[in-house]
Amino acid sequence: MKNTQLFDFTVDKAAKTVYITREFDAPLSLVWDAFTKAELIDQWIAPKPMIAKTKYQDFKVGGKRFYAMISPEGHERWAIQEYTSITPKTNFKMYNAFADKDENPELPGSEWDHNFSEQNGATKVYIVIYNESLERLERILDGFTQGMKMSLSNLEELLEKLSQK
Repeated sequence: MKNTQLFDFTVDKAAKTVYITREFDAPLSLVWDAFTKAELIDQWIAPKPMIAKTKYQDFKVGGKRFYAMISPEGHERWAIQEYTSITPKTNFKMYNAFADKDENPELPGSEWDHNFSEQNGATKVYIVIYNESLERLERILDGFTQGMKMSLSNLEELLEKLSQK
């Protein structure tokens, strides 16, 4: 992997929105799979030393993914995502909220819009995350920023491994 990939992380508190642009030295189909298949998502989404465990995923419009991030001590932080729009290999949107272990969402949540494009063998992922509440955004922002940067670094490592197969 080359270390010249684009990475931008911008927060617009007035718009309650986070903008993330990240480029990966991997083909679009592989990056798409890494964002849409639970067995791959679980390998990169949790910032180390945490791990992710998907209880179930149904990647279709109206389908859901219910998963936990688990600390080394065994503490589980559950979240539920509902897919609201899917255009294969180019875009998917979802509603995301923290939840309890029984799938009861902790509102407010956030709307995620993932866009994918490929040029010269590199794939660019552009994510827009709209938070329903400024208070929620401000409460989670520091941990989310650090965690997302770590997760995307994990993804880069996973894509490198998968590209070598």
